[in-house]
Amino acid sequence: MSIDAEKIEIRPLEPEDFDAILGIAEILEEAPRWTREQYDEVIRADSARPRITLVASISTSRELIGFVIAGMVAPDAELESIAVAAQAQRRGVGSRLLGALYGELRQLGIEELHLEVRESNQAAIRFYQAQNFKQIGVRPRYYVDPVEDAILMNLDLR
Repeated sequence: MSIDAEKIEIRPLEPEDFDAILGIAEILEEAPRWTREQYDEVIRADSARPRITLVASISTSRELIGFVIAGMVAPDAELESIAVAAQAQRRGVGSRLLGALYGELRQLGIEELHLEVRESNQAAIRFYQAQNFKQIGVRPRYYVDPVEDAILMNLDLR
């Protein structure tokens, strides 16, 4: 797949995107296994926790190639999910998604973005470090299937 950075469009997640994001998450071992109902909940205006939900698509074909979801409890936010289709990884899509997310969070007055990542997911840890996230702790045995520690990371958005 050839992905030209100028041809990547970032826009809000819509219900019509659910099949595509479920397909991306299903193929990626590290992606959360959310249900269609959980995705529906995150985009509802009356959701108990406000969220920013964005997708990346190729503007010429409209093919969805990634998504990001962050929940907010001001002045903080949590990166709940980010996934990029396998064929689109290492082409700047994740960085573009996070850049758009940072902009929206800053506009809402969010000062810090937190995340947890599996200790074994070294590629993701390196990606987050390249995005200026700093490790702030470890949550022992946080993940199940398999049981594994979570690395806690933080990004100052101020």
